[in-house]
Amino acid sequence: MTDLLTEAQGLDAHDPLTAHLDAFVEAPGVSAYLDGNSLGRPLRSLPERLAEFVRNDWGTRLIRSWDEQWMDLPTELGDRIGRIAIGAAAGQTVVADSTTVLLYKLIRAAVAALPNRLEILIEEGNFPTDRFVAEGIAAERGLTVRWLTADPVHGVQVEDVAAAVSEQTALVVLSHVDYRSGALAEMKTITDAVHEAGALMLWDLCHSVGVIPIDLDACGVDLAVGCTYKYLNGGPGSPAFAYVNARHHGVLRQPIQGWMGAGDVFAMGSAYAPADGIRQFISGTPPVLGMLAMQGMLDLIESATMDAVREKSKTLTDFAVRAFDDVLAPLDVRLLSPRDADRRGGHVTIGHPDFAEVMKTLWADGVIPDFRFPDGIRLGLSPLSTSHAEVLSGELAVRNALR
Repeated sequence: MTDLLTEAQGLDAHDPLTAHLDAFVEAPGVSAYLDGNSLGRPLRSLPERLAEFVRNDWGTRLIRSWDEQWMDLPTELGDRIGRIAIGAAAGQTVVADSTTVLLYKLIRAAVAALPNRLEILIEEGNFPTDRFVAEGIAAERGLTVRWLTADPVHGVQVEDVAAAVSEQTALVVLSHVDYRSGALAEMKTITDAVHEAGALMLWDLCHSVGVIPIDLDACGVDLAVGCTYKYLNGGPGSPAFAYVNARHHGVLRQPIQGWMGAGDVFAMGSAYAPADGIRQFISGTPPVLGMLAMQGMLDLIESATMDAVREKSKTLTDFAVRAFDDVLAPLDVRLLSPRDADRRGGHVTIGHPDFAEVMKTLWADGVIPDFRFPDGIRLGLSPLSTSHAEVLSGELAVRNALR
């Protein structure tokens, strides 16, 4: 135990990102926040940013702010996310709607573009939203959902995908980081395998954006969707983003035709004519308030750099695994994540039959991970807001609750 504490203190003392820990709002009564992969902490600068928005952008400029800044915010912010976090050239990313709605738009557009292909391939353990949306579209379009089975700890491998895709596959939908185990999929090789079969590839980036460097353009990805309230700290209900590779502009047509996606928004025309490029994937009025918090976090990530964020993510999760071996494995707790940091995202999952009850104790004591059915606790370690000492404190709390 002493060795682990000394190691945690040493890692924090030499952490080049440690100064950023003070950038986030304190949570009185919380000793370890290990759920940054579900809801990121707010920045200390956010209250003033919100107040300034109310005083000036909204309160003083009023409706004039639409012309002055808000109308272009979805694409401008999308370009920022593209440049800082997902390796996307300008004009391919837009912030709009929820993850669910954007998944619907992109999946529906993709299968409509390949009408002679009758299957959607998706991992059977993918996040429920992804599976539910795919099933709904398949029923709507008379398609078949083909379920891909993957190792529950190590996730989907390129061999799994290559064996499952065929001339009938229209679209493959996979998560870049598995929401349960944290397994990191090989984006480039899997995308290449999908393209070899003539299908399109859609990646769910919800558990990787902001914690792992992503290069959608270089990987040749067709489509991607990601949320902004986890590692981008956009706050509860903040809007998601969609990426559509430029080669599909003018080919894919989104199915929810709203006025904000029209070529001339204020023409109030008698028929829908889509805007050029990524803007057509907007439907309704952009959620301007919901886009405020993430802007400060993008500033912070850009300053820190994604490579440095990834390096700290590795040290945090590596330390979490070492602490697991010493503190929790002797109590018959199982490691449900890959041991290799290069094959793991930003969270570590552990399992025990008593964890549903343990969670009640942890939350009551101010230790906040999250629970995943049937018996997993996820330790979500957001690099810019989490220390190594906090990780150790959380795992010791799990040990004490089990005892």
